[in-house]
Amino acid sequence: MNIILFEGEPFFPRGDERFSHITKVLHKGVGDSFQAGIVDGPAGQAVIREMDSNGLFFSFSPENPPEPLFPVWLLVGFPRPIQLKRLLRSVSSMGAAGILLTGTDFGEKSYRSSGVFERGTVRASLIDGAMQSGFSTVSEIRSFDSVAESLEFAEGRFPRGKRIFFDIGQDSLPFRMENFGEINAGAPLLLAVGSERGWSARERDLFSTKGWVARHLGKRIMRTETAVVAGLAVALSMGGFWDGQK
Repeated sequence: MNIILFEGEPFFPRGDERFSHITKVLHKGVGDSFQAGIVDGPAGQAVIREMDSNGLFFSFSPENPPEPLFPVWLLVGFPRPIQLKRLLRSVSSMGAAGILLTGTDFGEKSYRSSGVFERGTVRASLIDGAMQSGFSTVSEIRSFDSVAESLEFAEGRFPRGKRIFFDIGQDSLPFRMENFGEINAGAPLLLAVGSERGWSARERDLFSTKGWVARHLGKRIMRTETAVVAGLAVALSMGGFWDGQK
């Protein structure tokens, strides 16, 4: 954790992972300070005011406004729950604006009903990723039953932007050939990555009908989480977002 994020009262109970990190990893005690921030709010310094059997009480002084996330939205076929946690942490730590999780024709239906949203796993993973990054802004997330539903949402929310779906096929061109310098908050990159078995012919037709183009990262077939991270890294790097050009 390179920043400790919180929501609500400035207090961490003893069973909270953040309490353990502050006391056992950072070795902080009463009167000590640590880097903190409000989820999707300002970052600054926290000072531990009291520790007792209930937990840790602190004060917070905001210093910097929240950093905007990068204008990239990922449309992702539901992966296995354990992969989803890693994927969400990575996407959030890299600063993507949001993730649209969707059921797919070839995807395992049980992944969507695993209870990760109800148990709070999704939100916790996104916040973990933001804390790793050192920034307070957290990627947005939405969930859909089908590719058709997710595309309809994307079309309404983002009427402009670059629309790409990863696919290894004879009509697919290299992803690196795209011009990523033109993406911005009003016209973001929408990047779709399929689940374990990829897209069906019906879903490919849906993408094409909606103006999405097929691109690839090479001939090797990657795991969903790997393709997401690789694609996001290429786009952010070549778009100048990592070297301060944007």
